[in-house]
Amino acid sequence: MTAPDADASQAFLRLAAEHDALKFGEFTLKSGRVSPYFFNLGAIASGDGLRRLAEFYAHALASAGIAFDTVFGPAYKGIPLAAALATELAGRGIDAGFAYNRKEAKDHGEGGSLVGAPVTGRVVIIDDVMTAGTAVREAIETIRGAGGEVAAVLIALDRDECGADARSPTAALEADEGIPTIAVAGLADVLAYARRENIGPGTEAAIEAYRAEYGA
Repeated sequence: MTAPDADASQAFLRLAAEHDALKFGEFTLKSGRVSPYFFNLGAIASGDGLRRLAEFYAHALASAGIAFDTVFGPAYKGIPLAAALATELAGRGIDAGFAYNRKEAKDHGEGGSLVGAPVTGRVVIIDDVMTAGTAVREAIETIRGAGGEVAAVLIALDRDECGADARSPTAALEADEGIPTIAVAGLADVLAYARRENIGPGTEAAIEAYRAEYGA
C-alpha cells in the first residue's frame, strides 16, 4: 500500500470530522467488531465538501505516481467520487475518463452494466473504505472482463484491520492480484488525529487497544 502523506491525512481527517464523517465513541460494525471510531464518507454531502474531498483524493493519487487513463466508481458510493475526482483532475490538466457500473444490467437502450468512459485502458478504482474487499474484487472482475487493467485502488481510509485470513484486505489484494492500494489516511493517522485534537485519553487508549487486537 502507498503510505499516506501525514499532513494531507490530518487535513483530510479534519474535513471528515467537520462533516461528522469521522466520529469517536463506540460503534458496532457490520463485522460485529466494536470500534472506537466510525467513518462514513457519505456524510460529506455538500458541494464544497465534495470538492475538498476530491482534492485529497487527487493529491494521494498524484503522490503515488500511478499511470492511469480512467477512474472507476463502483455503485453506488463510488459514482459521485469518480465524477468529482475526474473533475478535480481536469482542473489539474489531466483529462481522465470516468466510469461506473449499474447494480443491475440494463436490458434496453445501450444495455449492459457499465456507464461512461471505456474501461479498456489503465483504470483506478475509487471508493471510500475497503472492509472485506468484496465490492472492489467485483469491480476488478468487471474491468478485466471489459478488457481493462486495474492500475490501483484509491480509498479515503484504510482501517488497517485483519480480515478473515489474518491479512488486511489491502495486503491481500496486492499479494493475490498485484494491485496496490492508495489511501488518503490510515488507522495510524486516525490515532494521531485523536491525539492532536485532544479527543481524550480514553479514546486514544481505545484506539490503541483496537489496533492491538485487530490491526494488520
